[in-house]
Amino acid sequence: MADKKPKEGVKTRSNDHINLKVAGQDDSVVQFKIKRHTPLSKLMKAYCERQDTPAQLEMEDEDTIDVFQQQTGGVY
Repeated sequence: MADKKPKEGVKTRSNDHINLKVAGQDDSVVQFKIKRHTPLSKLMKAYCERQDTPAQLEMEDEDTIDVFQQQTGGVY
């Protein structure tokens, strides 16, 4: 019984991590390796902390940051 091998074509999980990519609208890509059960809020916080500061971006008081959510498909 200890000699059980996985069935052919069935993937086994050797670890509990996955690799994810966060693609920015400027075509930048940041890769993350996280556990499958880690809240995505942790990934987004880490992504935001890696980016430029307002001073580096020459932002001024009352500037606006535009946020976009990808939408696939739609109704015509």
